[in-house]
Amino acid sequence: MPGPPYPPHFPPAPVPASRVRRLATPVAVLAVVVGAFGYVGTVDPNEPGHYPLCPLLRFTGIYCPGCGGLRSAHAVAHGDLAAALGSNALAVVGYATFAVLWTLWTVRAARGRPMSLAVRPAVWWGIGAVVLAFSVVRNLPFGSVLAP
Repeated sequence: MPGPPYPPHFPPAPVPASRVRRLATPVAVLAVVVGAFGYVGTVDPNEPGHYPLCPLLRFTGIYCPGCGGLRSAHAVAHGDLAAALGSNALAVVGYATFAVLWTLWTVRAARGRPMSLAVRPAVWWGIGAVVLAFSVVRNLPFGSVLAP
């Protein structure tokens, strides 16, 4: 049996993106985060009237997992880690986790390797359990140290 009447067509190999192009998205994300922290660092959430109240806290008196997050970000922007932890310790853990993942993403992008974060469902359930436990404990009398 003779071969095909024409040579097979192979798509052209993709051109590798330049380092600047690979780093554009991580740098843009960092710029947005720095801008947000800069704004919260400038406009103090401890002074009433600048930010809306948490609806859950306003209508029920219950602290949600995010209550105190803006005050925590304000304290981080001013380098006061103790005050940040006192306002919302879970948010500080979130900021640190973001910093680690962003650094990993940026290093991988600079080296031309894609960022892949495969997280098993059990990990997501664990994170949800920690957030739920944090929310419950901070609203109980013995967990008042976690309240903002």
